[in-house]
Amino acid sequence: MTTNWIKKRERKNEVKRRAAEPSSMFSRCRVVGCGRPARAGTNDGLDTRFCRQHADHYSRHGSPYRRSYTAKELAAYRKAAVAWLEANAENQWVRNAFDRVETLYRTAGPQVEAFRLRGLSPEARAKAAWARLRKAKIDPRNVVAAWFAVEMVIAADPQADRKSEYKRVQVAKLVHRMASGTHKRWETGPGGVQELHVYPRSRGQVLRHIGGDIEKATALLLQKVALPTTPIRTHKMEITNDR
Repeated sequence: MTTNWIKKRERKNEVKRRAAEPSSMFSRCRVVGCGRPARAGTNDGLDTRFCRQHADHYSRHGSPYRRSYTAKELAAYRKAAVAWLEANAENQWVRNAFDRVETLYRTAGPQVEAFRLRGLSPEARAKAAWARLRKAKIDPRNVVAAWFAVEMVIAADPQADRKSEYKRVQVAKLVHRMASGTHKRWETGPGGVQELHVYPRSRGQVLRHIGGDIEKATALLLQKVALPTTPIRTHKMEITNDR
């Protein structure tokens, strides 16, 4: 056994032991209206803020109470964002954002099949996601447009969760779906075909890392544009003067 493996096992056992000892200090989930205890108040985990249901919702969506936007809800915003980026493709700040996404592709390292992701850190899983996008030849414009679309839909939603984490997760989920999973097909004999489809889970810290990468890639561009609040007005976006 390696030293690292032994440390991981000891850490896992310690967390398991602590999780099995409920604390009466955490008797309520922090989501308003939820009467369930936080996970640390049960023998189901160490989360001191949320019950299991809201902790899982938070992991998947970036908010303990707001759901993710559907593809239908985002469609008009994505279309408008792509159209604007195409119309302004020669602008230096637009090119900068595209180049930064290309850099994420180049520095992602070798592709890792979806069924080999188990055991990797969230950072490594995020890099694997960028490698999948690179292999699938996803246009950087679509990645940048995803951030624009989420910015616009949140601005237009009076009940939106406006925390940065929620925005990062929403963008990451959108981009994650552009090239998600490993798909293989092979012959098993005369007339026989077998297929394998494995999809990485779209939840947890990996989404925060992917969203953070996109946020950094688009930061300069977003400083230079007057972002509209509806897709109808997207063609009126203007680049501000350099400062």
